[in-house]
Amino acid sequence: MSAHPDRGSLNCHLHQFGVRALHAEGWQVTESDLYAMDWDPVLREEGGADVETEQRKLADADLVVLQFPLWWYGMPAIMKGWIDRVFERGFAYDVMDPATGRARKYGDGGLVGRRALTIVTAGDRPGSLGPRGISGDIEDVLWPTLHGTLWYTGMSALRPHLITQARDVNASTIEGVERELADRLRSVADEEPIGFLPLDEEFYDHPIRLCEGVSPGLTGNAAHRFVT
Repeated sequence: MSAHPDRGSLNCHLHQFGVRALHAEGWQVTESDLYAMDWDPVLREEGGADVETEQRKLADADLVVLQFPLWWYGMPAIMKGWIDRVFERGFAYDVMDPATGRARKYGDGGLVGRRALTIVTAGDRPGSLGPRGISGDIEDVLWPTLHGTLWYTGMSALRPHLITQARDVNASTIEGVERELADRLRSVADEEPIGFLPLDEEFYDHPIRLCEGVSPGLTGNAAHRFVT
């Protein structure tokens, strides 16, 4: 799944490179290039043949890759609209557990069993998207995607693959960027996902707050992960 309007961009180059790298590792790859598809991002009513096609791709997937440039601390509107339309009620969320009658979410849901990797290009310097960076750590910046979308629907979210200073990558440095991405994709089936806490009585009380004794001394996003 990719979203960049400039066919000559680093992001589009790495999308094509990543597809080749996955093929080389034996993956069967089904692509959705949203700009090339002229995807309609506006949710007017549920369903539609285009939505059903994308849902079949997700249903068949073991690994879901979302590749996009970081725009205003999030994904482009066309990709957000893809999620709005494709992650429908009863397909990705509000999938009911027949044993409890409750909706499956946060570690469970309609897309459980799939791994999800975000590949993100950003113009800023590496430190700005680190733990002490002015923009915030990339995992916190992408919290709505990693935790609120991928983990919420049951997918195992992997740590983002971030490429910084995207505008400065040139013929002399592209090889290193490609090598890092190829190395990441080579082990993507085996790497440890982000350790988000599941929605379970062991961790959360009825108002869906962390139970006393869980993640002591931590607040914010960090409190909702297993402490190692």
